[in-house]
Amino acid sequence: MPANAITADALSASGLTSEKLSLPTLPSKTKCHPDCYETELTLIYSQFKSSVELFQQQAALNFTSVVSGGVGSDPTIAKDLGDLAMFLAHVTPLYPNQLLHYPKELVEFLSSSARVLPSSLRVTVTQALILLLNRKILAIKETLALFMELQILSDKPLKELASSHVIHSIRRMNQKHKNETENRALQSILFSMLQEEDEKKAMRSLVTVCDLHRRKIWFDDRTANAICWACFHPSSRIMIAALSFLLDYEKIEQDNDSDESSDEEEAIHQSHVVVSKEAIYKAKNTGATSSKKKKKAKLQRVIRSMKKQQRISSERNDNSNYYSPLNALKDAQGFAEKLFSQLQTCSERFEIKMMMVKVVARTIGLHQLLVLNFYPFLQKFVQPHQKDVTNLLSAAVQACHDMVPPDAVEPLFKQIVNQFVHNRSSTESIAVGLNVVREICLRIPLLMTEDLLQDLVLYKKSHEKAVSSAACSLISLFRGICPSLLIKKDRGRPTDPKAKPKAFGEVTVPSDVPGAELLLDDDVSNASDEDGESIDADISTDDGGLEFEEEEDDDEEMGSEEDEVSDDDDEEEVDGMCIDSRGSEKRKGQKRKFEDVDGEVDVANQSLRARKRLAGAKLEGEATTTDGILSNKDFQRIKELKAKKEAKVALANHGMLKKSSDLKSTTGFKVPTSPQLSLKRVDGFSLEANIRKKMTKEERKALIKAGREDGEKYQARAAIKQKKSGGLSNRQKEHKKAMPLAAKRSKVERSRRQKKLKAKTAGKQFRGQKAWK
Repeated sequence: MPANAITADALSASGLTSEKLSLPTLPSKTKCHPDCYETELTLIYSQFKSSVELFQQQAALNFTSVVSGGVGSDPTIAKDLGDLAMFLAHVTPLYPNQLLHYPKELVEFLSSSARVLPSSLRVTVTQALILLLNRKILAIKETLALFMELQILSDKPLKELASSHVIHSIRRMNQKHKNETENRALQSILFSMLQEEDEKKAMRSLVTVCDLHRRKIWFDDRTANAICWACFHPSSRIMIAALSFLLDYEKIEQDNDSDESSDEEEAIHQSHVVVSKEAIYKAKNTGATSSKKKKKAKLQRVIRSMKKQQRISSERNDNSNYYSPLNALKDAQGFAEKLFSQLQTCSERFEIKMMMVKVVARTIGLHQLLVLNFYPFLQKFVQPHQKDVTNLLSAAVQACHDMVPPDAVEPLFKQIVNQFVHNRSSTESIAVGLNVVREICLRIPLLMTEDLLQDLVLYKKSHEKAVSSAACSLISLFRGICPSLLIKKDRGRPTDPKAKPKAFGEVTVPSDVPGAELLLDDDVSNASDEDGESIDADISTDDGGLEFEEEEDDDEEMGSEEDEVSDDDDEEEVDGMCIDSRGSEKRKGQKRKFEDVDGEVDVANQSLRARKRLAGAKLEGEATTTDGILSNKDFQRIKELKAKKEAKVALANHGMLKKSSDLKSTTGFKVPTSPQLSLKRVDGFSLEANIRKKMTKEERKALIKAGREDGEKYQARAAIKQKKSGGLSNRQKEHKKAMPLAAKRSKVERSRRQKKLKAKTAGKQFRGQKAWK
């Protein structure tokens, strides 16, 4: 025993009692008076060291478990050691010099003896270490490898504790701002563990990295690439976990803790509907009651359809909101080729192969890659009886884009048509085949020929609704892409009769900002309106002066007619106007003024179109003289003009607005662009025929009876109004409003006249033909 060691006898001889050594009450006392308890601290620290040495010696003697054959067989010893560790962790900030080496000793104790410690002691010591980390006495970089090893142990409470601590500590570190230096160090530790052959370590590191990426804590390209390249791990469990994360990433709902969007941001992303005030006024104020209800219902349908269209367009156009870890691949071509070669040689079960097919197809579609061997590989499995064939077909659709040569996809396309779309095939197979043909032709329209399209279009006459609707959707697609392939009666009224698909490799380069022409048209219309208002103002001022002069002339004429009597013979008619011979000079002056005004009106009417042209030319000249840079106000104005145009189109489609020539050109099928199609995710469920079957009579009766049982008893509207609780309605208040005195008198007089008339004619009314004479 060392000379400076403190014994219990020496402690009692100094006058200190054993009450001060009770660990539950000692931390609060040391926080109040830390200097008074240095002796007790030294004694407790020495007891902790001796217990740790004892456990380490037991572990060094190759005990399989300390619990089975060592000091841990007694639960009180493990509990006392855990209490000592927690006490020292609580008072470490109060005694930084005395407990300088305690954190490192705790880390060494856990790393060397964690496997042989009892479960309760492991959890307690880990909690003490987490307490030191939360108080920033230790750094997460020093203990991350230890916490990842603790998750490997077959101890469920310890695994959950260590995993949650790692996630929350890294999240807390990046809460205010991204600490790139610390993140890089922690990422290098986890990524090196992910590449190890030890399956348990690699799995726990993959779970941790995926969780941090899903919570958008580590949302960088380096983390995404590490997850993607985990698909090539030699362990099949890790490969399946990485593949499932990549496929299901878009479906994962963000946790409430990782939701950083506020109410203001949600309000910004809500769909903004612009409907004209005229349409709202007509729906609420014009027409009878029944027509008002119909107009209101129409207006609600218009608003719903506009919200749906805006939501769809925002999903297509807002590429910043879309994200997948596959987007961040640095070598997408190499990743797709390596995974496809692994798919060809692997001996996994069919479900895992399907996952690999989906990931390869998604990568090809997102990055528009060329993996020409992928399409013949899919051709072997394209059969109606194939297991999970809809997901296979959705992968084939996603792997098609406009950069793929049509010759490479043509065998697969013909295989789909021949296997699914024929008279002996089932209804579901025909509907799925037509939907797949439509989606592939939307991406590569050059695959379709005129004879094949006319054969497929004939299915619109099918009695099955799923087949007919799929054929009609194919017709509507080619009305916008290439109407010349359809026969005349199927073309309808296409927006562009001469439309043709782009040739292979053809690219349209935009020369202006999308929607800039709306600004120009709006400026031209505003300028023309201002010119028209100025012309009207000039004419109105002239008319006002003319009327004033006419009134003066009329006054003079009335004064002369008081003294002299006018004679009809003295009047002459010149150019359809009566002119007095005695007032010829005045009348001639008045006629000259009328002629001047008529000339000005003619000039205004003739020059209105010319002024519009001049305004348009002036605006075009200003546009050419400017540098072509649009401000934020211009972009906001473009959004507003697009919303107004969509509102007009929706109103015209629902019959609430007359279609003009510019609206007719926008009501057709809008073909999405290639980037929009590459971001669109095609599920197998969307290719199936989702047509609701018609209910039988018995099913309808059962539905009606169930509604009657659940619903309330029918009551008239008047009875419901009588039972209404609360104040009076506005109409009832108008009835009870006190009338003015004049209105009361008129009402009394009117009622008196009515009573008098009723009494006068009471006995003289004819009540039908008398039965006697």
